[in-house]
Amino acid sequence: MSTLVLEMRAGDLMVVNGASLRFRNRTRVELVARARFLFGKQVMPPEAANTPARRIYFAMQCAYVGPEEEREAAMADAHRLVAEFQEATTSNMAKQLLERALTLAEQEEWYQALRLVRHVMRHEATVLGLDPSTGLPVPAAGLARAGVPVPPAAE
Repeated sequence: MSTLVLEMRAGDLMVVNGASLRFRNRTRVELVARARFLFGKQVMPPEAANTPARRIYFAMQCAYVGPEEEREAAMADAHRLVAEFQEATTSNMAKQLLERALTLAEQEEWYQALRLVRHVMRHEATVLGLDPSTGLPVPAAGLARAGVPVPPAAE
């Protein structure tokens, strides 16, 4: 059996089999058994699920690393949210990526599935003018500095 060694910094968060761990100091963690885990920026807190694509990510995250008794319901939520997103979007790329993400999740290929949903989150942020890291609206001044045309009323 192979092991996985992770370098964790002080303050890093890791979810293993539904349990949240926050590291108080820099450490090395060695996973010697099969486990469902996410760490660092891969972990989305519930309050960050503030856009349709981010809600899909959160549901899939819960289906992957949530408590065993909640995983089936979380996956059902992910299916419902993907269907709603696909119905509302005009982006064929987003539709295809989400369909592939669901297929990968059903095959227990969670990292690839979540990676595809993160891609859709970035696409959604670009289309809606949101900050990709938070899903919140970008202030107009920030848009102007980034070279994005801003209507005069928004300045």
